[in-house]
Amino acid sequence: MANAPNTQSTLSYDTSFNSRNRTSTSISTNIIIMVGKNPVGAVQSMSISEKRGIKQIDEVGTDGHVDSVPNASTNITGSCDRIRFDRLRIAEAFFRGFVHVASQAYPFDIVIIDKQSRDSGNQISTIIRNVWIDGIDYAYTAGDWIITDKMTWQAERIYSILNNGSSDVTSGGNPVAMGGTRKIEFEKPSSTADGTTFIERLADTGTAGRGGSLDAAGLIDIGSTGNYF
Repeated sequence: MANAPNTQSTLSYDTSFNSRNRTSTSISTNIIIMVGKNPVGAVQSMSISEKRGIKQIDEVGTDGHVDSVPNASTNITGSCDRIRFDRLRIAEAFFRGFVHVASQAYPFDIVIIDKQSRDSGNQISTIIRNVWIDGIDYAYTAGDWIITDKMTWQAERIYSILNNGSSDVTSGGNPVAMGGTRKIEFEKPSSTADGTTFIERLADTGTAGRGGSLDAAGLIDIGSTGNYF
């Protein structure tokens, strides 16, 4: 594999000139948006936002922060723009039996499949759980006849797994963060010295319904044993 000298970014499969090149950039044509086993068509854009607050801890007698810690759960929000196509309004296209926001009585899940890899086992599924629609917008205009529905939403949980693992939220799955094509090395122990599974991976894959990692025991001990908890 040929790599850029400074960054080691992949350039081609090998250093010879035999046209064994590669495309390493993720692109939207490799993305499939699903609700259950049903694909959602005519989507123009899909955005996802994950944000949480961080509190900086100060003290009298010290100039500068002495610690920092998240002080709220992560908020997962997003939006979707879809051409009104196949006589489906946007809530219908997400396989719901209504067209207006006030009609939603229970949440649904969205699955986003990244099939950049030919090996289906290395394809990534991102599961957005318990989605509530909080806004639907559309306009009828004389200047552009194409009608676009815009939907915004909030969700309770988000996690990602490789497709060679289980998608069951109670059993988790194989973590996505495996170093990519280059197998880059980072701190990714599978367990600590006492056999406890690496908590960040449990949260990332949604194992046992985890939505985050900060409810695990041992946060204050990180680094004291030479292992990342």
